[in-house]
Amino acid sequence: MAGLPWGLLTLLADGQSHSGELLGQHLGVSRAAIWKMIQQLEAAGLAVESVKGQGYRIPAGLDLLCADLIQQYMSEAGRVILSRLDVLPQTASTNTTIAGPGYPCGAAVLAEQQTAGRGRRGRVWVSPLAANIYLSVRWHFTQGIACLEGLSLAVGVVLADALAALGVPDVELKWPNDLWVDGKKLGGVLVEIGGDVNGDCHAVIGVGLNVAMPVGGGADIDQAWVDLAGLGYRAGRNPLAAALIEQLLLMLASYQDKGFGAYREAWLLRNALAGKLVFTTGAQLVQGTVVGLTEGGGLIVQTDEGEQVLNGGEVSVKVSA
Repeated sequence: MAGLPWGLLTLLADGQSHSGELLGQHLGVSRAAIWKMIQQLEAAGLAVESVKGQGYRIPAGLDLLCADLIQQYMSEAGRVILSRLDVLPQTASTNTTIAGPGYPCGAAVLAEQQTAGRGRRGRVWVSPLAANIYLSVRWHFTQGIACLEGLSLAVGVVLADALAALGVPDVELKWPNDLWVDGKKLGGVLVEIGGDVNGDCHAVIGVGLNVAMPVGGGADIDQAWVDLAGLGYRAGRNPLAAALIEQLLLMLASYQDKGFGAYREAWLLRNALAGKLVFTTGAQLVQGTVVGLTEGGGLIVQTDEGEQVLNGGEVSVKVSA
């Protein structure tokens, strides 16, 4: 992708020192061009160390994503469903990319960096380079948009289960689309739907997951957060990406038949807001205690006026102080 010197990044990913002369020879460019590429990497937020007489290095190295390696980590069942896998050095948004032409049902896109990553309700998703997971998966359905009720919550369930299988326990789900650990945000889900209300439609499922946030990388996040490195995860991003993609595809392949009902009880077991006092930040203020979840995924809140149901498209929910 323009703006990101991928060849140089892959050479520096080992964490070792490389002289500008040797880097230039390998890439077929001058030392001055290497220096300009280093500036591009630094502008993208990457810390590159320059040591006189030794060259350039990325102190801790990088765990870069690799499409071939990701597919090796997947089971045969997952690989059969996966129709296309792209790993991009940089893109505006993986959701925007996979929503474009050329991406079929069962496709997945990962990026090392998003320059315009999106969260729910238009919020910016902080996306430092080569640090976290920025993933989108596309799936097509034939029974209309109504059959996708509760899909974002089901996505949360399978992501939490995939993390548990990788040794990351106690992941909770904050309605409607966040992954939490001890009250701190670990990741988020953004589902975007298009097509016929009663016929052919598609869903783009975007997942952002904090893996190893660099120092200062989370400075613009407007809430408490945690990453997998802080939780002791050390297995790497490629097996992690493989597990997330596989579990999402397996869920999506049967979701039209099963619906959210197959995931509702599992979601309730991970409900981070159960019994907590919450309030909405939407146009209409609602305050009360979370008491349950409807069959379609609406959050049930007990208020002074009785039970009210909050639906994902209407509000954000924050734990009341």
